[in-house]
Amino acid sequence: MVETIGTIDFKVGDETYKTWYKVVGDLKPGVTPLVLLHGGPGMSHHYLISHTEIYTTHGIPVIFYDQIGIGASTHLPHRPKEFWTVELFMDELDNLLAKLGIESKFDLLGQSWGGMLAADYVSTRHPNGLRRLIIANAPPSEALWEESMLQHLSKFPQDFQDLVRKHEREGTTSSKEYQDALQVFYSKHTCQVVPWPEELVLSFKAMEEDPTVYTTMLGTSEFNSTGTLKSWSVIDRLHTIICPTLVVNGTEEGAKDFVIAPFLERIPKVKWIKFAKSHCPFFEDKEYYFKAIGKFLSA
Repeated sequence: MVETIGTIDFKVGDETYKTWYKVVGDLKPGVTPLVLLHGGPGMSHHYLISHTEIYTTHGIPVIFYDQIGIGASTHLPHRPKEFWTVELFMDELDNLLAKLGIESKFDLLGQSWGGMLAADYVSTRHPNGLRRLIIANAPPSEALWEESMLQHLSKFPQDFQDLVRKHEREGTTSSKEYQDALQVFYSKHTCQVVPWPEELVLSFKAMEEDPTVYTTMLGTSEFNSTGTLKSWSVIDRLHTIICPTLVVNGTEEGAKDFVIAPFLERIPKVKWIKFAKSHCPFFEDKEYYFKAIGKFLSA
């Protein structure tokens, strides 16, 4: 298997940062590569690495990268909140596409926050080279995501809910008790594989080691967004996404059916696949997931 790993310069104002990337396969002319946008914001690419399956089974080159602020890309823990905008990550994606020479022909898959970024990017910048779009396990607005997560929380025992609320109210969400409770929640609504795959653990560990992007853009709680994405929404622009689009969600995750409904109602050329479990179908239902993704990309 051909792999290329490197970094590219990403210039922001007078500063130059590094974006780490990994290409699985050969970016030869005539082939449409798949670019993956990881979640978080502020998780690393590791948990998506099983998407190399797309290259193994369909011969489609796959491009992973760590968004600025996380993983092997430049970390900027002291930047003010005004620095961390969706536009920053759009600029980084444009820069990656140009530096790799694929801006004229590529597919895009965004998972979780990556799906939010993908929907915003496509509906704002309308990249001419985009062939197909996959929005996986993502909301079209932060308000819908928060509503869904609160619905899931309400199904837990009252003492569990009280514990979560207590720590959020007192600002002690970094405590072991709160983090342990969050892991119980995640085990049902983020990934139901036991134990969690090593790649997923690595991505969470990366975010714990440098939570700058996550806490700035989302806050410290899954149930009460206080970050810069709190009012984020792309719903009013979804009708401008004209490329074939696949929307993926799970039964027991944050991107519930009512959350993704605007994607299905407003994107003209949209298909929908729903999986039986939660937020990471590439772990929980791997065979069916990669078969469905490969079929969509190869159509």
